[in-house]
Amino acid sequence: MKTTIDWILRLVPAIILLQTLFFKYTGAEESIYIFKQMGIEPWGRYLVATLELICAVLLLIPRTAGVGALLTLAIMLGAIGGHLTKLGIEVAGDGGFLFTLAIIVTVFSAIVAWKRKTQLMVMMLKRKI
Repeated sequence: MKTTIDWILRLVPAIILLQTLFFKYTGAEESIYIFKQMGIEPWGRYLVATLELICAVLLLIPRTAGVGALLTLAIMLGAIGGHLTKLGIEVAGDGGFLFTLAIIVTVFSAIVAWKRKTQLMVMMLKRKI
């Protein structure tokens, strides 16, 4: 049961992150709109997509899930900040769907990071960060 919960906590945000890559990399209208509103289109869209791809891979590997969760948290806090400042909760009539996904990914990633806090501390101490 514990392993199943751990997989769910890592798989859900990874799937959400991976699913959005197609739209960012192919220049879907909604993605372009979002990143134009943020003033970072197109380079920001490609950078965020690449970072989200890295996060998803790190989350899926048990040994790197903690680092992936921390990186995901950083990116999602940026996304939530963008929604609360420039974009709004609802973007292009989506009913708050993207904002909700960002919240879900943030919560799941925070739980993964918390569950792996010892692993993360050991990694930081080994690298003297």
